[in-house]
Amino acid sequence: MTTAAGALYGGAGLAAVICALEGATGRPVVWATAQYLSFVRMPATLDVRLQTPVVGSRTTQGRGTIFHGDVEVLSVLATLGSRKDPARWTYAEPPDVPSWSETRRQLVAEAEGTIHELLDMRIVRGVSRRQLLKGRPAADTGGRAAYWVRLPGEAHIPDAAQLALVGDLVPSAFPTATGQPISGSSLDNTIRVGELVTTEWVLADVQVHAVVDGYGHGIAHLWAEDGTLLGTASQSAFVRRY
Repeated sequence: MTTAAGALYGGAGLAAVICALEGATGRPVVWATAQYLSFVRMPATLDVRLQTPVVGSRTTQGRGTIFHGDVEVLSVLATLGSRKDPARWTYAEPPDVPSWSETRRQLVAEAEGTIHELLDMRIVRGVSRRQLLKGRPAADTGGRAAYWVRLPGEAHIPDAAQLALVGDLVPSAFPTATGQPISGSSLDNTIRVGELVTTEWVLADVQVHAVVDGYGHGIAHLWAEDGTLLGTASQSAFVRRY
């Protein structure tokens, strides 16, 4: 649940609140957004506190906050529910990239015991910060990067919490977008859930929209192996230079 720096991984925090809200309401998340307020490092005990100010016949509006003692770590807003409707439309298209089997796993330094060990992440478009530091040039991709991410366990239908883990990758595309060995620390993470189907790998197609005044903004489409749009994620982050 932590980053290589030993801090709580933001996507894991959002995932925890999503799981708590779904468990408390008995309804699936439609969308959830988290604002990251403070860092917390292990060892720590965190409390998840929930509110459901509106509970309708099909839709619940919920809130969740993670506390470390009296300190707010992150705050979440979410909508939960389902409305059966036969209509299905998807206008986005997955990128034309190699399959996960044609790529090598990308491990960050000191990955053992962190989120980077749990999620098998493979770059299929773009470069990493470490590759730039080693002298590899960044191709002009129009600020677009792509990653295959293997979910823990065998192929299954992912839930919103697992998509939140994968969706917290937008700042990883900052080096590709800028051609500079930079990274980002997330300020927020929003996940919107699409059609959930069985998959083992998720393709995160990231589009960085802007990196300006020390902050970066972008969006990610999350695809199943069969090309089904599982959901979208968007983030803003402040830029870290090395």
